[in-house]
Amino acid sequence: MIINRYYFPFGSAKRIPLSGIRGVRWMPLPHGSLRIWGSGDFVHWLNLDFGRSQKKAALVIDLGRRIVPVITPDEPARLVAELAAHGIATSGFPQGPARA
Repeated sequence: MIINRYYFPFGSAKRIPLSGIRGVRWMPLPHGSLRIWGSGDFVHWLNLDFGRSQKKAALVIDLGRRIVPVITPDEPARLVAELAAHGIATSGFPQGPARA
């Protein structure tokens, strides 16, 4: 998995081997998120996404480390399906694309 615009301040990509992902958890963003990059709690790290305020879902990626990547893909249901096809556990994701 490649997360583009991950590192601050230059936005280079983070590469995560699929074997390193323990699981993915869906998290709602009912009003989007005003944070476009970085962390507000020193645990969750969000990659640069200027469109995050318009999105309704975030995916929290469990790598078994202290810092947890959080992404807001344009098509979260599609990404979850791809990860599940590779045997990666997903949780909390609502059924149906209308709620994603």
